[in-house]
Amino acid sequence: MSEAVLSRARAGDERAFAELAEPYRRELLLHCYRMLGSLQDAEDALQETLVSAWRGLEQFQERASLRSWLYSIATNRCLNFLRDASRRPQRGVPFTPPPPTRMGEVSWLEPYPDQLLEGLPDEAPGPDARYETREAVGLAFITALQRLPPRQRAALVLRDVLGFRAAEAAELLGTSEATINSALKRARESLENRAAPPLEHAPTPDSQAERLVLEDFADAFERGDLDRVVTLLTDDAWVTMPPEPFEYQGRAAITNFFDHVTAARRRDARLVPLRANRQPAFAHYLRDPGEPFGRLSGLFVLSLEGERISTLTRFDLSNLPPQFDLPETLEW
Repeated sequence: MSEAVLSRARAGDERAFAELAEPYRRELLLHCYRMLGSLQDAEDALQETLVSAWRGLEQFQERASLRSWLYSIATNRCLNFLRDASRRPQRGVPFTPPPPTRMGEVSWLEPYPDQLLEGLPDEAPGPDARYETREAVGLAFITALQRLPPRQRAALVLRDVLGFRAAEAAELLGTSEATINSALKRARESLENRAAPPLEHAPTPDSQAERLVLEDFADAFERGDLDRVVTLLTDDAWVTMPPEPFEYQGRAAITNFFDHVTAARRRDARLVPLRANRQPAFAHYLRDPGEPFGRLSGLFVLSLEGERISTLTRFDLSNLPPQFDLPETLEW
């Protein structure tokens, strides 16, 4: 960090402050997303963080790095958001769904475009981190974080994801090391009880093994062959659909759900491949009979286990952030 740039920023030079903050913008956005589970909420928290840092730059005493200071502001902004905000209401599917296996708790969950993960600095995560970036942005991990109490969530992200030491995390949150360690212990226990399939069980991204699974899924789905889609699932697979709370596990329950979907309305479908949360994904377009084009309906994100799909998450348009920049219509 240039002392000259810092001095200009403290003197009120907005360009100098932007120069100081820009290297940390993407990692701070990802941090806010982990804390909040919603990219749109994370964008708001990041903007509040930068405004607060700009207005309070005189309080930065350089005892810690600028990066640590910004993380302190961002984390506390997210904690304030979690205390004050009411999450978005559920919308209601256009048909009567069958009884779910369980009711989901994280209706505000949103996917994260992989292009926003490009260019993250080498210094994140730190040496004490337990999770690599790919795992720590996966949907299963983000969902599990949202089920933790806010302080436990913050402790786990700061310690196990970003690799801050206990003393550093305590200073960032304005608390004691004992409090951080206690919160971290409880958070780790909660996450262990909700363990997702290990990443080593998933095919390497963009490998031939992954491509074969995705091609089979897209072909079956576009043909409307949902029985074939079910054969691509693991025996204990989940289907989830934020913001709706209905979640279905196992081939029998998922088949029953698909039967209700197709009975409600039949339309042509197209899937456009992309990536989100370091996972394979598809933009989902639906075309009414006689129409020349389909309209964007949502986004599928797939979790893979070997040659099978272990979780199929479909995001409604209301939970699809504009950062994906997908066309609203598609001709075919």
